[in-house]
Amino acid sequence: MKGVLTSYVIPLSLLSAIASFLKFFVFSSIFGIAYALAYTVFAIIVTILVFIIATYVIDALATNFKSEKDLNKSAQLVAYSGTAGYVAAIFSFIPVLGGLLSIAGAIYSIYLFYLGVGPLKKTPDDQKVIYIVVYIIVSWVIYMVLFSVVAGVILTSLISGAATMSMLG
Repeated sequence: MKGVLTSYVIPLSLLSAIASFLKFFVFSSIFGIAYALAYTVFAIIVTILVFIIATYVIDALATNFKSEKDLNKSAQLVAYSGTAGYVAAIFSFIPVLGGLLSIAGAIYSIYLFYLGVGPLKKTPDDQKVIYIVVYIIVSWVIYMVLFSVVAGVILTSLISGAATMSMLG
């Protein structure tokens, strides 16, 4: 799992985070540079945490879907099926088109998961769809919880930093 994370997930998350930074930097008069930097850090942290947690969840669910339990293959499945989403996120800074590409990337990532769950996890054909549905629901919940927690920490840091700066200056 460590190899997939460091050689694949982190570089792709950095590319999509840079694109997010560009999006917020272009609109820096509205959001501010601090917000753009905070969001960039946030995007990287959440991407890595979602990958790690989703890998463990996919592996833990394996026996429920008559699949093979193998943490390394679960990591490969999560990382490689998410490729379309990572690549689509690189174009997120383009108005409208970026949003459409993100949706297309998410749909294609689901399809890649479907293609990979059989060979990597030895999942029978009759279990693939329900495994994917459960994975999507669990991943969405993981993302929303992490989004809320990390965004809260970053927002609190920005507010306290701004308060400190106004008291000093």
